[in-house]
Amino acid sequence: MTTTAGVTEVTDANFADEVLGSALPVLVEFTADWCPPCRQMAPVLRALAVEEAGRMRVVQLNVDHDPETTNDYKVLSMPTFMLFRDGEPVRSLVGARPKRRLLAELEDAL
Repeated sequence: MTTTAGVTEVTDANFADEVLGSALPVLVEFTADWCPPCRQMAPVLRALAVEEAGRMRVVQLNVDHDPETTNDYKVLSMPTFMLFRDGEPVRSLVGARPKRRLLAELEDAL
């Protein structure tokens, strides 16, 4: 498991522990190496991970390396952001967006 400036990479193997079992809400970015909007979101996610550290966790799941979880949540487009709280997905957003907008769209679900 690797962590880049507060953004942890999760896998099919540890998704249940890292995301579903988390005490804090977890924002999951379903991402891929070949996805330009995903790369564009990297600095936004790093900033969110630092600024919201006590309120939520930010993780990434690579859809090419971990297809099981991707299929379980019927993720078809990259990037897809899902906010999990108490083991359940409570918000799903598709596509890159500025940090302020992303946070505003998640706010009432946090």
